[in-house]
Amino acid sequence: MKRLLLLAAVLLSAPVLADSRLPPASFADTQLADPAKEAQAKELMATLRCLVCQGQSIADSDAEMAGDMRALVRRRIQGGERPDAIRRWLVERYGDYVTYDPPFGPATALLWIAPLLMLAAGVLLARQAFRKKPR
Repeated sequence: MKRLLLLAAVLLSAPVLADSRLPPASFADTQLADPAKEAQAKELMATLRCLVCQGQSIADSDAEMAGDMRALVRRRIQGGERPDAIRRWLVERYGDYVTYDPPFGPATALLWIAPLLMLAAGVLLARQAFRKKPR
């Protein structure tokens, strides 16, 4: 029993070791000197999904990978690259999942169609529930 508890403790503590002990990337938490470029970077970072947290944008996440992605966005914007080009590069590298607004396609069709199907099912259920029954 003790070994089982020890094994469970080791397995549950594994996420603690996921981040390295390296210092954060430059520009991960440092704003750009040019306010217009920083605004572009923040706008783009708010639309990119953290691949570690999956529920947060890279702007909101404390994960090391999100910090690296924030630094990458800021470096590229500081270098003069346009936000849409950076987004395309990230999508090519990580796939459509990196954005909160994936394009419609075979892999994402269910994401776009499921809400409509659920709405239609709800309307049909409500219609049947409120239909007048003959006396």
